[in-house]
Formats: sequence, structure tokens, C-alpha cells
Amino acid sequence: MSKKTIAVMTSGGDVSGLNAAIRAIVRTAIYYNRTVIGVEKGYDGLIDADFRSLNSGSVSHIISRGGTLLQSSRSERFREKKYRDIAYQNLKDHDIKYIILIGGDGSLKGASIMSQESDINVVGIPKTIDNDISGTDFAIGFDTAVNVAMEAIDRIRDTAMSHNRLFFIEVMGRNAGYIALEAGIAVGAEGIIIPETNRDLELLYKTIDHKKDWKNSSFIVIVAEGDETGGAYKLQKLIHERYPELYTGVTILGHIQRGGSPTCADRTLATRLGVAAVEKLLQGEKNVMIGKVHDEIVCTPLDKIHNRRLDVDNEMLKLLKILSK
Repeated sequence: MSKKTIAVMTSGGDVSGLNAAIRAIVRTAIYYNRTVIGVEKGYDGLIDADFRSLNSGSVSHIISRGGTLLQSSRSERFREKKYRDIAYQNLKDHDIKYIILIGGDGSLKGASIMSQESDINVVGIPKTIDNDISGTDFAIGFDTAVNVAMEAIDRIRDTAMSHNRLFFIEVMGRNAGYIALEAGIAVGAEGIIIPETNRDLELLYKTIDHKKDWKNSSFIVIVAEGDETGGAYKLQKLIHERYPELYTGVTILGHIQRGGSPTCADRTLATRLGVAAVEKLLQGEKNVMIGKVHDEIVCTPLDKIHNRRLDVDNEMLKLLKILSK
């Protein structure tokens, strides 16, 4: 078997589990007698030929680390054809015909364009804490983000109970409420506000009206940052105007959800997708994303990948209605 080079890169925002995927890709490629090149700083690294060789030792002891060994970026230059042509020439000069890209929706669209415009064989792996990518049940980083949010909210609940407060806790989710819904159910939140429905504010009002006795109690409302209410602070203002007697507080969890050591679920998902990406690439797959659906590894054409919206009729929304009583 001839030696052929496989490049690996991470693009877009960081999430926990990226290093586990890089490790799996590098060691699987070596197992199949391939050399491996790491592309630094995502698409900008392709344009600048910021490459470095990777071996088994390069990825030792990184499976538990957050962030990305290769760093990342959101490249504006790669949107322009002249810079993409530079990137393709750099790959040609280094005899690289295979790329595995770990990224979110925007990065995967870039990978699809790359595969269509050049003879580079591209395979994508989904990563985003928002979990809003079609073609997979879960994206790398989501499980860790939810667990970090859950632990933080549990701690805030202690303070809320000690002082009989209503807390609005904002979690990430620009256009998707997956973190808010999953974490909210897990912590027993009394309210969950997500961008996929405009009925949740009405439900929150009903829940507050129902809970008239605030003695020895607490009230937690989880807010997805992309909700149409405008976030936790604007929601706090709305509630204060309607219920001026309530003592409220706001916590923005922010980027804490994207860092830290990945959970077991994210490590195993990243490892499975990393191994499968190399194997599918070597089997001739091109312009596809590797995902996991019903615990099976599946390939979806990159041009069919889209932002997935949370089903507002989801069973978990029904759980919220029942358990908030």
C-alpha cells in the first residue's frame, strides 16, 4: 500500500472532544500506513500553508483535553475564490489529496465547496455544542456542554433556594434550544425559553402564577441565548414588570460551556467518528459527513447537511409542562 497523506483540521468554534477526534484520526491513518499532516488554524491554515506533521506521539495524552491541538478559526478569506485557489495549490504542493475536517454547519459547507471545486477528497465530522447539524443524532461537544451547564445550574439552585430567588440562567444556543431543553429537564427547571417556540413565555407566566407560595422555594428559568425575547436580561425585565414582588437574578454561563475536559460520551463519539472518517475516506467516500444515527455510523452528502431545528412538539417539552406544576 502506497503512502498517501491525510490532512486533518478543525474549523469554527472550539468544543470539548476535538482532541479526541484528532487522536483517533491520526492513529487510524497510521494504522492504515498513511502519513498525517495537521492544518493549523482551520481554513486560514490552508491558505497560509500552516502545516505540520503528526505522529502517534503528537496525539498522546490529549484525549482528555479541551480545545483543539491544531487551533481553529473562522476564515473570512476562504469565502473568496482567489484564496480558495491558493489553498488548493498549497495542498497540491504538499501532495495532499485527502482532508478530514471537523467543523460545524458553516465549516462543513466550506468543505463541500472545496470538494466540488478541486480534486481533494473531503470527509467531514460534525462538532457543535448547539447540536443543530442534520445527519447525526449528536455532534461532538454537545454532551459536554450540557453537562457543564447542568452542574453550574445545580450550584445556582443552591443559592436560589437559600434566598428564595428566581434565577434566569442563559445558556448557549444561537438558533437552537437543545442545550436549554436538555439541561433544563436535567436540573428540574421551572421554565425553559427556547427559540423554536413562541409559546414558552406564556407557559412561564402560567407556572409563576401557579406557584404563589415562595417560602422555602426557588425558581430556575433556563434561557437559550438566541430566543426571541432577547436573552436572560431582557426576560428578567419582562418578569420584573409583571411580577415586581419577585427577587430575581441573572447568570450568563457563556464560554464555560465550550471548554474543559470532554465527557465520556463526547470522547467515545469523537473516537468512533474519527476512526470511521479515515476508513470511509480510504474506501473512496468523498464530499460526505460522518455521523451517528441510532448508534450506527452513517454517511450524508455534505450538500445535504443543514441546520436542524428542535421539534417544538418534542416529548421533552411535554415533560416540562408536567413537571413544572
